[in-house]
Amino acid sequence: MGLIPWLVAAYVLICLVVYFGNRHFMYFPNPVRETPAEAGLNNVEEIEIAAADGTTLVAWYSPARDGQPTILYFHGNASNAANRADKIEIMREHGYGVFYLNNRGYGGSSGKPTEANNVADAIVAYDYLTGLGIPADKIVVYGESLGSGQAIKLAAERPVSAIVLEAPLTSTVDVARSVYFWLPLSLLISDKYDNEKNIRAVEAPVLILHGAQDEVIPVEMGKRLYQAAHEPKRIEIFPDGVHYDLFDRGAWDKTRAFLDSRGN
Repeated sequence: MGLIPWLVAAYVLICLVVYFGNRHFMYFPNPVRETPAEAGLNNVEEIEIAAADGTTLVAWYSPARDGQPTILYFHGNASNAANRADKIEIMREHGYGVFYLNNRGYGGSSGKPTEANNVADAIVAYDYLTGLGIPADKIVVYGESLGSGQAIKLAAERPVSAIVLEAPLTSTVDVARSVYFWLPLSLLISDKYDNEKNIRAVEAPVLILHGAQDEVIPVEMGKRLYQAAHEPKRIEIFPDGVHYDLFDRGAWDKTRAFLDSRGN
């Protein structure tokens, strides 16, 4: 057997591994369930809500002060409420409400994450908030990294006051292609989160936050999303920012200024 058949067989094998296992490379859930108090947060409620298919989801909720909006927060592929407790506290210190949904498999939520599940659960979380009496014009959708896909799809399907995207991707195919350019990724990746396409259906004001030194999701993806989004929109690029440190570089101040300018 010559070299070429071996190379073809190896290539096909790699494609099969990616096709059947791509979600293992996309989601890195920590299933450990911590309480807000264990994470250092006081007066934050841990609640359980039922997904459309009955799956139990765990969320942390802190009501807003009078007149302030509520941040509906969707996390990245390796995050959960406990390891974002510092960000939750910063938002709360300024009177914002926070509803942080732990995706399936994360932070005590049952089930397994997929794009379809995550988007459906985002809508359930939104409907839960409106069921509490929080009007749409007081809900700000916040998507961090991979969570930008949930945020964008939700904002395209439900009315919201604004959408904030921290280190967002254009699509998972684009992220993977920067490394595995030699694979037919559009055929192999199940959960594409095609944000560049989906954001065109969002009518709410858009703020994009991105670090110029981001090595996980290049800043060019944030710029492309900005170009695809409707007005009103704004992009804030942090020259020394990487993927995980934008709050340390003033991202929340920029977010508050944007929301204040929109009357939130």
